[in-house]
Amino acid sequence: MNPDLTKLHPYPFEKLRALFAGITPPESMRPINLSIGEPKHPAPHLITAALEKNIAGVSQYPTSKGLLSLRQTITSWLTRRFNLPEGMINSERHILPVNGTREALFAIAQTVINRSKANATVIMPNPFYQIYEGAALLAGATPVYLAAGIDTNFFPNFFAVDDAVWQNCQLLYVCSPANPQGSIIDRETWLHLLKKSDAFGFVIASDECYSELYQDEKNPPLGLLQVCAEQNRTDMKNCLVFHSLSKRSNVPGMRSGFVAGDAALIEPFLLYRTYHGSAMPVQVQHASIAAWSDEKHVKDNRAVYRAKFAAVADILKDSVTNLRIPPASFYLWLQTPTQDDVAFAKHLLAYHHVTVLPGSLLSREVDGKNPATGYIRVALVAPLTECIEAAKRIREAYREYEQS
Repeated sequence: MNPDLTKLHPYPFEKLRALFAGITPPESMRPINLSIGEPKHPAPHLITAALEKNIAGVSQYPTSKGLLSLRQTITSWLTRRFNLPEGMINSERHILPVNGTREALFAIAQTVINRSKANATVIMPNPFYQIYEGAALLAGATPVYLAAGIDTNFFPNFFAVDDAVWQNCQLLYVCSPANPQGSIIDRETWLHLLKKSDAFGFVIASDECYSELYQDEKNPPLGLLQVCAEQNRTDMKNCLVFHSLSKRSNVPGMRSGFVAGDAALIEPFLLYRTYHGSAMPVQVQHASIAAWSDEKHVKDNRAVYRAKFAAVADILKDSVTNLRIPPASFYLWLQTPTQDDVAFAKHLLAYHHVTVLPGSLLSREVDGKNPATGYIRVALVAPLTECIEAAKRIREAYREYEQS
């Protein structure tokens, strides 16, 4: 067996099932599950119609590189969305369709990590999407966790990272907008990371799968390739971005996304994925073309999430300390009334039939401190009425703690 498999932690939801084993919620209450970031909004008709129209694609072997028409559609979307100069993205050299960002974020570490170099590390935020950690471990590298707490506005302080740490870094995972806090990386920080990448040669993997769910319609989140374009860095050296339709278009089961950036990275990544057998089904590619070609359903989606954030925040505003509506994503990162976020999550399920994810399950303890302790992640993916009902129950749980 691969000995690195023993280094993997159980996935957060496996831990959650174990923690909640034996809890019997009140049968009189309808269960509300806000623990998983799985959109419950209906899939747009234009996407399902394209799937049906192209169902004959099941008779074809898809190629790992994907249809040229899909890559061209993605190129056009990237160029429009991030104000890139025409020609910066070449559909042949800079784009790879992938089966959702999860598999691609894992696979990129297997492609770019050089095991022959001693002390190889992969830097990631803490808390983090656990795929980053597993990818690093199975690539033979050591994860380095950078705390992203309230004292740093829920993003790592990359400016405080010593050059000795950057020296061994081969891959940096950045999630912007961040999961779970919804924070957005600013231009100054991106420029700092590009400078460090040039100095030390590490790859920047920018997980941007929440980039299309934001609060300010006139101010969409900044992307890594956008900063590259502003700096006339059109070769996108050592830069890759990862995008998905799962959150943007409410089709998590379609498993469709893409990777874009440095051609010198895309080429070996394609080689790896060809052997890995990660080709996107043809009918899914056609449905993806329909999705990336339309913005109306995405704008409508944002409006629905804004309404849920506003309604839930209004209910919780007098109960939750440091309550904030994040600038992007569909998560609320709530400070619990006790530092024991696991106990509070258990209380919510046991007495109010609401399932949330304890923050400490998304993070690692470093130097005796877990930066996500005392928080819960609440995914506002359910319909508005359910989110409102959940917020009322969460408010009641906070009051119960205050009175105890």
